[in-house]
Amino acid sequence: MLYYLFEYLEKHYSIAGAGLFQYITFRSAFAFIISLLFSTIYGKRIIDFLQRKQVGESVRDLGLTGQIEKAGTPTMGGIIIILATLIPVLLLAKIENIYIIILIVTMLWMGAIGFIDDYIKIFKKNKEGLKGRFKILGQITLGIFVGGMLYFNPQVTIKQKLPVKFQYVTENGTPILFGKAEKSTKTTIPFVKNNELNYADALNLFGNGLKDYAWLIFIPIVIFIITAVSNGANLTDGIDGLAAGSSAIIVLTLGIFAWVSGNIIFANYLDVMYIPNSGEMTVFISAFVGALIGFLWYNTYPAQIFMGDTGSLTIGAVIAVLAIAVRKELLIPILAGVFLVENLSVILQVSYFKYSKKRYGVGKRIFKMSPLHHHFQKSGYHESKIVVRFWIIGILLAVFTIITLKLR
Repeated sequence: MLYYLFEYLEKHYSIAGAGLFQYITFRSAFAFIISLLFSTIYGKRIIDFLQRKQVGESVRDLGLTGQIEKAGTPTMGGIIIILATLIPVLLLAKIENIYIIILIVTMLWMGAIGFIDDYIKIFKKNKEGLKGRFKILGQITLGIFVGGMLYFNPQVTIKQKLPVKFQYVTENGTPILFGKAEKSTKTTIPFVKNNELNYADALNLFGNGLKDYAWLIFIPIVIFIITAVSNGANLTDGIDGLAAGSSAIIVLTLGIFAWVSGNIIFANYLDVMYIPNSGEMTVFISAFVGALIGFLWYNTYPAQIFMGDTGSLTIGAVIAVLAIAVRKELLIPILAGVFLVENLSVILQVSYFKYSKKRYGVGKRIFKMSPLHHHFQKSGYHESKIVVRFWIIGILLAVFTIITLKLR
């Protein structure tokens, strides 16, 4: 709203400073500040409200140090993250931008599913929460929406870089380095010379002329990524500050990709895929990072609030959509490596337990407990040390992810 207000003032009244709102960098910085202030100042009020309503975490005794003391800590803290993100986005972003629309819907949709899950756990006293099949159905529905919008909406395009001999400068001095905007299912693939993969090419295995049906491949891939990453974030949210801190690192990295991909000068200089209109996502990402950092103010050990599924499912889904939108989803196993190992630890633990029980009659475990962070807790590490070390690993993975753009 502020963007449109100052655009009007600058256009009709030439008010000094109003033109600043035309710059993505200014609006992104402003969004970060608003989000951070909201989550830290009003976050405390939301925590107090949740305490009065007795929205406390019920804890099962798993034999972990300090676990019982967490009982009664307010949960549903994802509400803070959602509000602190959406308020500056609605104020400062171009709401008609297709990527902003998709991200807002993603946050509200998964936030609602997580909220219902937390509500059932807390107020219905059902520790299982929302049945797994309904969560999956919600993730699939969101995946269909996101995949459909990214595939069919005419605003979602890329521009291919022209060969040097076809690049030119117009009469008014504007360099033409890229071709016309076009619909495409191309994405970035690491460690490959030309570092681009077109999902539509997979249909060539079944014959020529099938590229118009590339959505049959693209949408299921989107569904899988959203489901996997949101569940990964949900599993990671097991000790104070781990999910929020790890997510802030991941989102900040995706913000760099979004800004570079949406800026024709840097896309050309760094030789990355140019995605028109994608730079606007930087405003959303900045607000999201501010919300996560502000939430960490109260979520670090000893936590005054937990994000609950309201936060963790939402965070994972937004990260997945951001990665897909900037055509970097194949980098998720590296960038979101913390989520990946948490997911894998659970899969390996459950699979090996079932296998060993069937083969030997006694179920055996690979880890002392899963997800992986609980294994380290059982090994005697304090949760603060585990969280900080996971953050350090997340930073290293983020740096390596950025480097992969040049490792071809």
